[in-house]
Amino acid sequence: MLAAVSASAAADWQPDRFLEDYRQRVLPLGPDPDGESPVTATLVRRAETSPARGAVLYVHGFTDYFFHEPLADFFVDRGYAFYAVDLRKCGRSREAHHTPHFTTDLAMYDEELNASLRIILEEVGADCRVVVAGHSTGGLITALWLDRLRQREPDLHAAVDGLLLNSPWFDLQGDAVLRTLPVTLLIKAIAAVAPTRVIPKELSQAYGESLHDSAHGEWNYDLSAKPLGGFPVTFGFLDAVRAGQRRLHRGIDVGVPALVLRSDKTHFARTYSASTDHADAVLDVTHIARWSGCLGGRVTSVPIPDARHDVFLSVPHAREHAYREVDHWLSAVLSTESENPL
Repeated sequence: MLAAVSASAAADWQPDRFLEDYRQRVLPLGPDPDGESPVTATLVRRAETSPARGAVLYVHGFTDYFFHEPLADFFVDRGYAFYAVDLRKCGRSREAHHTPHFTTDLAMYDEELNASLRIILEEVGADCRVVVAGHSTGGLITALWLDRLRQREPDLHAAVDGLLLNSPWFDLQGDAVLRTLPVTLLIKAIAAVAPTRVIPKELSQAYGESLHDSAHGEWNYDLSAKPLGGFPVTFGFLDAVRAGQRRLHRGIDVGVPALVLRSDKTHFARTYSASTDHADAVLDVTHIARWSGCLGGRVTSVPIPDARHDVFLSVPHAREHAYREVDHWLSAVLSTESENPL
C-alpha cells in the first residue's frame, strides 16, 4: 500500500516538463567530481498514485530520457507504481553548463539511484518490492549499482526484487580491434588529459529516424533531449563505460533474478532502411548474449525476433512479444522468489 506522504514531500513534486499526466522531483546532488557543478537528477512519476503491489525504477540509456508512457502503463496496469530517473546531465537534468550524459565514473550515478530508491520506499511503503529496469547504458549502470548496493547497503538492496535489462550495453560494438588492450589504453590515456574531448566518429541517424514520428517511426519525443543522431561521445565517458564493462566481464552479482531482453539480430547502417526497423541498430546482440551470464546466478536471457535496440519501442509484434516475456517473468520468476526467498 502507498505510504502517507507529508505535505512538504508532496510539494517537492512539480508538473513534469515533458509529460502532461506526470510529476517530476528534482534531486539535488553533491559537488560534481567532473567539475560541472551544480548537478541534479530528476525523478518522474505519474501525477496520480494508487495502492501498489510494488514499484518499478526505470533508468534510461545514452542520448535518452524517460518519455515512454506505454511502458509505464504496462506496469501500472499490473499493480506497480512506476518511477523513472533522468540521471545527472541527462534529459530533464541537463543544464547549459553540462556536457550531455558526461561522467568519468559510472559509480557516480549511485548517488541519484540510492536517493530514488529511498524515495520510492518512503512513498509506496517500506515493505515495497522494487523492480529495477535499465536500457542500454542504463542496463550496465543499474547492474553495476546493484552489485555495489548488495555489498555496501544490504538493507536497501533487500527492497529490490528483480532486474529487467533492455538491450544492455555489455561490450563495445564495432570491429574487434576496438576491444583490444592497445585501444583501451589509448582511450584511457586521452580520457586522463582531455576527458570531454569528443570521439572523432560520425554517429548514424538511422536508429533515431526509425523511432521518431518526424521520420520513419511512430514515437514522439523531444529531440533536444534525444537527438536523432545522438549526443557526441567523449573519451571520458567511453573510458567510464569500458571500465564498467570490464568489471562486468569479471563477474558480478546483482543479487536478484534478472531478465535480459535483446533483439535476435544486429543491423548497423549509416542510413535508414526497412532493415533498421527489425534489428538492433546500435549494439551487437551477440555481446549481450555472451555477457548476460556475468550478472549472477539467476539470469533469464531472451532474444526478441525483429526487436529494435529499445525492445519496447520496436515494431508492434516485437514489442508485444517483449511485454509477454516480462509478464511471464513477473509472474513465474519474481512471484516464486518472493514466496521462497533465499
